[in-house]
Amino acid sequence: MDPDYALFAQVVDAGSLSAAARTLAISPAMVSKRLARLEARLGVRLVHRTTRRLSLTDAGEAFHADIAIILQSLREAEHRVMGTSAHPAGRLRVSAPTSFGRLHVTPQLHAFLAAHPRIAVELDLTDAYADLIAQRIDVAIRIAADVPASLAAHRLGRNRRVLCASPAYLAQAGTPVTPTALSTHRLLAAEGQWPWRLVGPGARRRAVDGTSHVRTNSSEVVRELALTGVGIALRSLWDVGDALASGALVRVLPEWEGPDDLAIWAVHPRAAAVPPAVTAFVTFLKATIDPARWE
Repeated sequence: MDPDYALFAQVVDAGSLSAAARTLAISPAMVSKRLARLEARLGVRLVHRTTRRLSLTDAGEAFHADIAIILQSLREAEHRVMGTSAHPAGRLRVSAPTSFGRLHVTPQLHAFLAAHPRIAVELDLTDAYADLIAQRIDVAIRIAADVPASLAAHRLGRNRRVLCASPAYLAQAGTPVTPTALSTHRLLAAEGQWPWRLVGPGARRRAVDGTSHVRTNSSEVVRELALTGVGIALRSLWDVGDALASGALVRVLPEWEGPDDLAIWAVHPRAAAVPPAVTAFVTFLKATIDPARWE
């Protein structure tokens, strides 16, 4: 495969010429020169360059999608060869939700690295769903109701969600006694998390719509705002379980929860031969993540 194809894919993954240059251990000028050489050979512009950002042209997006599939096939071929070894090796690119990764993956990662010293982990924490093929992600942790058939899925546990607030907020604003009363309170949610869907006694269902008292795209910010008394949040137990246990947060409307339709999954692209590093990491997640803490 032309090495400039891999360079182009790295530029897209890194988001800038300078970031790609650092990863490839070459100068930004060399990255720019090779990218220009590739565009000249193909006869099309692949990338719009500005001083601050990089964006793909339509031709660049189509070319990158094709290149990503080819690179994934090459990696699978390499993994099949490496699978003959008793020791998983090579790069392992992992994606996880920001808060879940920080709380439940990173603290245990040292044990995985010690057990598998030949695996080089790249951990990407983001609340956006990663395109595993286009972004060359080996394993992703997802919190979802369903997993696409194109992905192999390993269930790690339930995802219970409860309403909670700090004692200070409730002392100041009062405690709601019905879902309808939530409309008179300051509510907290990240972008894309409205409306709240709640299930209560007798399987009764309520939808709570509103506007977050503080607008944010970060679930971690929502948790911190709840902890500091800003308002009421609907949070996963894996996220706020420790705060509830310590009393830093308390349940609100404890007979109402989010519906039991979400689970925590480890997913990876389906392949005839699953890379040994992927199998090792999924095994590690199953061994170290204890969903019983959130039941």
